[in-house]
Amino acid sequence: MSSRAYPDRPFVGVGAVIVDGAARVLLVKRRFEPLAGQWSLPGGAVDVGETLAECVIREMREETGLEVEIGPVIEVFDRITRDGDGRVQYHFVLVDYVCRPVGGTLAAASDVADVAWAASADLPVFGLTDKATEVIGRGLALAADAGWSVAPRAAAPERS
Repeated sequence: MSSRAYPDRPFVGVGAVIVDGAARVLLVKRRFEPLAGQWSLPGGAVDVGETLAECVIREMREETGLEVEIGPVIEVFDRITRDGDGRVQYHFVLVDYVCRPVGGTLAAASDVADVAWAASADLPVFGLTDKATEVIGRGLALAADAGWSVAPRAAAPERS
């Protein structure tokens, strides 16, 4: 079995841009590496025998307490992190989906230290990676294209 740190192969993972009706997205503060202590999108590694959709549903429930409806794929990309010596410390192939909550109760759980709803204008406060910000922008556009209500709302970030 390959360790996620210094793996002998890439891991497949999923992520979600969970959009509410006020054009806010759900962010999570990671509890563990990679990105420990940083705000990001919820997600995790696919288990053997689990479909991508099953993984999205499980990871969102485990990390955020929310049940989600899965929309289209936003993007598929590599997240490769190297250590100070240039060795590959983490390598994930990530499939990010746009989703919307359909049930559950928002709460930080599993490997998440905190959760927060954030409007697009508030994203810089969270110190997201450029890639996460880009994926969120694409996710909001896809949600609007799918007919999901994503009307802009001026509101301060809401944390649980």
